[in-house]
Order: sequence, then C-alpha cells, then structure tokens
Amino acid sequence: MGIRSAFNFVLFAMIMSQPICSAISADTFESRVFEETNDKTLPYRLLKPFNADPSTDYPLVLFFHGAGERGTDNVRQLKNGVGVFALEENRTAFPCYVVVPQCPEKILWVDTPWTLNSHIQPEKPTEPMRLAMELLVSLQKEFKIDSTRIYVAGVSMGGFGTWDAITRYPNTFAAAIPCCGGADEHKAKELVHFPIWAFHGDKDTVVKTIRSRNMIAAIKMAGGEPKYTEYKGVAHDSWTKAFNEPDLLTWLFSQKKK
Repeated sequence: MGIRSAFNFVLFAMIMSQPICSAISADTFESRVFEETNDKTLPYRLLKPFNADPSTDYPLVLFFHGAGERGTDNVRQLKNGVGVFALEENRTAFPCYVVVPQCPEKILWVDTPWTLNSHIQPEKPTEPMRLAMELLVSLQKEFKIDSTRIYVAGVSMGGFGTWDAITRYPNTFAAAIPCCGGADEHKAKELVHFPIWAFHGDKDTVVKTIRSRNMIAAIKMAGGEPKYTEYKGVAHDSWTKAFNEPDLLTWLFSQKKK
C-alpha cells in the first residue's frame, strides 16, 4: 500500500468512526474526477442505484459538504449527512444517483463569509460551484437521469451552496435541503413555488440561526410555503438530526419539477 493509499485508508477509517450517516464503506461511493475541457478538475464521489435498470430514469441528489471537508483527497466530503443515502434500506426504498463533489481548500461554494448576518449573492458562481453544475450536465449524458427529479442538499458551507444553487439555477432542481446555511434574502421571491425543507440549530454559533430564519421568513413574505425545522439546544451540527428525520427522504423523493 502506497503512502497516499495508506493515508486515504486511515482517513476513511476515521470518518467511519463518526455516528449515524457515516455507516458507509469506501467503495460504496465510486471515486471519480470531473475534467472540464479547459483542464479544470473537480474530484467527486458517486453513489449509483442498486442494479440499475437501463430502461429506468433515476433521480439524482447533488450534495454539498461543509468547510471542514474541503481538500483533494476525495474522501472527506462523505463525512457528514450524505451517508444516509447509502444505507441499504434507503438505497432499496429510494434508488438514485448521489453525487458529492469536493471543494478545494481555502475556496467556498459561495464567495461570502458564513459569520455575517446577511449577504448579497455574488454576480458569478465560484469555480467549484460552476464545475459542480457542469458535472451535473455530464452525468445526465452518461446515465439515465430523471431531469424532473434532480435534488440538492448541503450542510454548513454546503448549506450556503444549496441556497446559492437553487437561487442561481432554479430550473435545474426539484427540491432542496439546506442545513445551517444562509442566502441572499433578496432572492426569496424566486423560490416562492420551490419545495424547500431547511434546518438549523437554535444554538448555532458558527452560522447564525437568523440566516435560516430570515430566508424562510422572506420566502413566506413573498407567498411561499417552505418547510423549516429548528432544533432546540442544538449547535452547528443540525445535520445529524435533519438527516435522521423519518419523513425527510419520503418528502424529498416525492417532489417533482413541474
């Protein structure tokens, strides 16, 4: 075993020691790298449906990880939340593709500090966000994907990424699950008819709880009906409870883009 392979093995073993949604093996999510024509690359992991039927179009979930999982090892991004999709019972009940790109160190899914009370959405997406969207296009060419059932979810920095994705590319997705993230409230009117189930802990000191509260309030003010769950006594790690919600996946996979 080479040095890099040994490092990845140890790192994945550490990840596997985490609770709940990390109950996955290294080969459950296939290791891949997306290569754009201009030599830009984006490492990602891909979960495929059990025994995929070549005549069936499957849903796809794009999952954005948090700041602590950035890098180039193509492993860390599986640490928080996304493992729920790989549990055997869920793979059986909700067959789908799950794509988990990895953001490079020192770069964000959305170019804004997560400590602010609010932010204005940057005019252009960050390069990792742009590449993630290009990756979606390439996967739809490679596999049979149901274009009316493409979903996006993310935690922390990835919660910001989830909000950014649905406000920037609203016609791509059918529903979203942003955990402990934030968004530009001026974009709320664009999400009036968009299915959202957002989560936050009321004791979060990393990303202020008002980021979710204010965005949800803005959508409701514009006439929307987003779902919002705020956990009492929970700090930044609202994703563990969120991805253990009994009805979450049933709700998500029942959404279909009109």
